[in-house]
Amino acid sequence: MRRSTFRVIRWPARIPIACAAMLLALVCSGYARDEISGPVAATVVRVIDGDTFVAEAHVWPGETVRVSVRIRGIDAPELHSRCPRERFAAMQARDALAALLDGQAVTILNIGGGKYYGRVLADVETGDGAVAPTMLSLALVRRYSGGRRQPYCG
Repeated sequence: MRRSTFRVIRWPARIPIACAAMLLALVCSGYARDEISGPVAATVVRVIDGDTFVAEAHVWPGETVRVSVRIRGIDAPELHSRCPRERFAAMQARDALAALLDGQAVTILNIGGGKYYGRVLADVETGDGAVAPTMLSLALVRRYSGGRRQPYCG
């Protein structure tokens, strides 16, 4: 009969594991709080693609910060795709976002930073309402809530 190689972790050995888990939870909760609820008034400088634009955020009277903003909740086709169909769809999405935003005052909310290639991730509103649902209603972008993006071309 073969003996199992499974070992039971005894109580004293569990203490370092529990401490490491608690430390990881504290570090992760610190990152979750790395968000500014806003609202922050901003002026759109230029549209980069169907889900990203550059804005001058008015963070303090007389003080602005230039920042790239990725719109939360949507994913646009990529302008630099190898697929001609995706590049065409990306230009349509970019042009539609430009028509919605270019040169306008916007409000950015729930602003988070970190892993978005130098951009912040935020909810964006104009005087007409939230931008993400408008772009989704035009069927030029897809709903996106993180994770691996779905390809636009097979």
